[in-house]
Amino acid sequence: MSETTTGASYAAAGVDIEAGDRAVELMKEWVRKTRRPEVLGGLGGFAGLFDASALKRYERPLLASATDGVGTKVDLARKMGVYDTIGHDLVGMVVDDLVVCGAEPLFMTDYICVGKVHPERVAAIVKGIAEGCVLAGCALVGGETAEHPGLLGEDDFDVAGAGTGVVEADRLLGADRIRTGDAVIAMASSGLHSNGYSLVRHVVFDRAGWSLDREVAEFGRTLGEELLEPTKIYSLDCLALARTTEVHAFSHITGGGLAANLARVIPDGLHATVDRSTWTPGAVFDVVGTAGRVERLELEKTLNMGVGMMAVVPRESADAALTTLADRGVDAWIAGEITERAGHTTRATLTGDYAG
Repeated sequence: MSETTTGASYAAAGVDIEAGDRAVELMKEWVRKTRRPEVLGGLGGFAGLFDASALKRYERPLLASATDGVGTKVDLARKMGVYDTIGHDLVGMVVDDLVVCGAEPLFMTDYICVGKVHPERVAAIVKGIAEGCVLAGCALVGGETAEHPGLLGEDDFDVAGAGTGVVEADRLLGADRIRTGDAVIAMASSGLHSNGYSLVRHVVFDRAGWSLDREVAEFGRTLGEELLEPTKIYSLDCLALARTTEVHAFSHITGGGLAANLARVIPDGLHATVDRSTWTPGAVFDVVGTAGRVERLELEKTLNMGVGMMAVVPRESADAALTTLADRGVDAWIAGEITERAGHTTRATLTGDYAG
């Protein structure tokens, strides 16, 4: 009897419930690694549970939330068949937005959308998310895997996540704390992180005609390996810095580049000047710029140029801040200062030329 003369089924429509169940079983061990004492229950319920009584130690707890994805970097993971690093990118994009206000990331949930559930592939993605959560000190309390046959190809997927954090009200960081004379500290990125990949893909594939397995001397590895380098996660480093040193603000350098993101935490009347000569961007930035003949201004408003996070601290606290970060293995340096706005028309400006 043909399919047209039998009843329709979910499986015939392209959704494999059994494969989804197997994916959940495979990911459970990785989710368990992210468990915090406040987490109740296990994976498989309709909602993740987090014991809010842990917040009683706060005088006035403020909850912070953030959500994000990793953009077109997922296309590179798909093409390379590497699925266990993209989760680091997702966690970094979410938790490091939370920590900008001084919030400790508590828990995350994820959303994985696929054209067809390949259990081992989904489990590898969740493994990366779980490993990222461990690096960030937060729990992965749940998520959703959705199968969209007919809308996505069998190998297509996308990921997104949401996180919740908490900060004591009188420890909230931001523009209102920043003062004239403050130092701007830059923390090195691990590479492109998860922003600007539409430009990067256009340059290396459409304009340069390169393949992902191309060996690039400047990288000391293949193009694909460089482009899939996971996003550095700064949340525990930033929280340690805020505990040991006076910090006025953080800025997570994501889409829009360094100046635009730093400007978001600069108050009216003040201005941040960042000196390019204080660092040398990684090779990937020069390679993309040269291969695509991309103007520096275009690169700087799209890519992080080697800086993934910035901290604004009192000038007298800068040395202590650098020591704390160095002790934690974070490459950091004083990159600029806060001054009166004066004749500046923007809140943040890059000056000089990059070192090297």
